[in-house]
Amino acid sequence: MKRSAYLPLLAAASLSLLALMGCRKLEARDQINKGVQAYKNAKFEEAIDHFQRAERLDPSFVTAPLFLASAYQQQVVPDSTTPENLKNAQLAINAYQKVLDKNPQDLSAAKGIAAVYLDIGKTDEAKQWQQKVLAIDPKDPVAHYTIGVIDWRLAYKNAIETRNSLNMTDNGDMIKNKTACAKLKSENETYVTEGLDHLQKAIDLRPSYDDAMSYLSLMYRRKADLECGDDAARKADLALFDQWVAKTMATRKANEQKKNEQTPKGVILDGK
Repeated sequence: MKRSAYLPLLAAASLSLLALMGCRKLEARDQINKGVQAYKNAKFEEAIDHFQRAERLDPSFVTAPLFLASAYQQQVVPDSTTPENLKNAQLAINAYQKVLDKNPQDLSAAKGIAAVYLDIGKTDEAKQWQQKVLAIDPKDPVAHYTIGVIDWRLAYKNAIETRNSLNMTDNGDMIKNKTACAKLKSENETYVTEGLDHLQKAIDLRPSYDDAMSYLSLMYRRKADLECGDDAARKADLALFDQWVAKTMATRKANEQKKNEQTPKGVILDGK
């Protein structure tokens, strides 16, 4: 048989292959749509199954792993360290990482991993991934806010342990035990400095960020703990605490008012 005789066969085979690929892509998109519907109805196991099928049908469908990761993440229970919960967390991280392997600049995947680590209490990893978020988008106020919150949590834990060991309440009184205060300062100074910086950046980027203002006020209280023997500095920190509490309340009130103004008051039919 002459070589030219093979050409129609090759053309037919190519068309069949293209048709098959087209069908698989359509099936993959159908699975994505079914998965999204299941996700909206909080049927996460069913959604995971659909997203996995979509990924198998069309490995080039870049959004499938992202949907899959999000479905896994929805099954992660915050602050739970059971084997099942840690397994779901790792599955979510793996799926998000697959997205990042294809596109290292994918902001949603980086944020997803940071959120999962925070949910399971791995604060160091959560902070590292929020820093990666900021490497992609330095102007992300939520990443700055989240780092600040993590720093406050760690600083608060250390401060309360120190105060409890001295039979002190958390009412802003100075820690007069020099040894205890020096130890707490060595533990918390980095958290306080870094936390204040990130929380202020979050507010600079989003001036109406009342949650960031709230934590900024709380961080000044933690800074006051570290003014060992310097009562004037402690009082200055507590004054800033009071100022930011007032700013938080005023901003929150303004945000609520703006939200209410944007909410429709009702529907009027036929002038009635």
